[in-house]
Amino acid sequence: MTTWLPIPADSDFSIYNLPFGIIETPSGRMGAGVPIGDYVIDLVAAADAGLFGARRRHVQLFEQPTLNNFIALGNDFAKRIRRRLQQWLCESKLPKNSTDILYERSQVRVHLPIQVGDYTDFYSSLEHATNVGKMFRPDNPLLPNWRWLPIGYHGRASSIVLDGTPIRRPCGQILPKGSETPIFAATQQLDFELEIAFVIGKESRLGHPIPIEQAEEHIFGLLLFNDWSARDIQRWEYVPLGPFLGKNFASSISPWIVTLEALKPFRTRGPVQRPTPLEYLRLRGWHHYDIALEVSIRPKDGPETVVCRTNTRYLYWSMAQQLAHHTINGCNVRPGDLMASGTISGPTSDSFGSLLELAWGGQKPISLADGSTRTFLLDGDTVIMRAYAQRGHLRVGFGQVCGTILPAIKGD
Repeated sequence: MTTWLPIPADSDFSIYNLPFGIIETPSGRMGAGVPIGDYVIDLVAAADAGLFGARRRHVQLFEQPTLNNFIALGNDFAKRIRRRLQQWLCESKLPKNSTDILYERSQVRVHLPIQVGDYTDFYSSLEHATNVGKMFRPDNPLLPNWRWLPIGYHGRASSIVLDGTPIRRPCGQILPKGSETPIFAATQQLDFELEIAFVIGKESRLGHPIPIEQAEEHIFGLLLFNDWSARDIQRWEYVPLGPFLGKNFASSISPWIVTLEALKPFRTRGPVQRPTPLEYLRLRGWHHYDIALEVSIRPKDGPETVVCRTNTRYLYWSMAQQLAHHTINGCNVRPGDLMASGTISGPTSDSFGSLLELAWGGQKPISLADGSTRTFLLDGDTVIMRAYAQRGHLRVGFGQVCGTILPAIKGD
């Protein structure tokens, strides 16, 4: 496709992407938007100009403060909107109404794209689960159920925040090494977790599992996700019910939802699963994606250092398997629900998706470009995650999700 709009070759937001988000225009009006190159298409203005037909209906749909109602109309409706935008961007000459519909991205503010109803975090990377197990259970690193089902826990939807939101260092109970009595303190082991999250786009009925063959019909698209983690708080609290205060203080998401339609060219084969999963988790065809991921740390007043490069193709359990398992007991899902992959680690030490692994529990500090080292995050550090898929001239990116660590507030 060739467009009249100049788009840099390395832009995450090519004409083959066209993800959806929520923007605030310079006038203060909020509504749906689509990034393209260094610009954003104002979908409210586009609808008002008659770009999609049924002007009043589409204006009302796109002027909402979240994408939930739009997403609930289904993937086929979103496909029609994307294809109409592609047609408009590929017209033989600059359309007369283009200046009324386009803003430079620097002119608009982005907001949380969805109202998150429920949030589940999985634990779907074999390499990550094995690494963590080696640190804490060297004789039995991978628990016997891990290869049979996608492990997950229910997180906190209210503390999911947008790219750029500062992250306050959390406090909680910590058991000092060698002690039998916990203390109350700010975490000294603040970490990131590099993840991808998928957004539910189709409701299911309570008591009715989603068959794995239909799972992707319920997935609208993907976001970058940082599951901030306080490892010392988590270590003391997680037995017997799992993550709680060590996880729920904040999770960061990127602003643009990349649709499964845009990611179709990047489908790939997943890891061989042994033993063969139970029937309800068996997949046919390719349901993994070849998406390159990276994490950088930028100290206060210092340069950025890339500390991790990995890929979503390393995930052992696919999104379809995660969703099929999540609903096998009859649990229902709703548009806007968010489900994260769990930390995505690869097979090499520079592809581990958390500082816990990169610095191996504090035993192997990693070096940054300013000469400092890290085992865990310090106040003032900014963590930046980026992701893109590319095959030949096709490039579909996610932009970034970042957050800067602020000092703890211990309270009264």
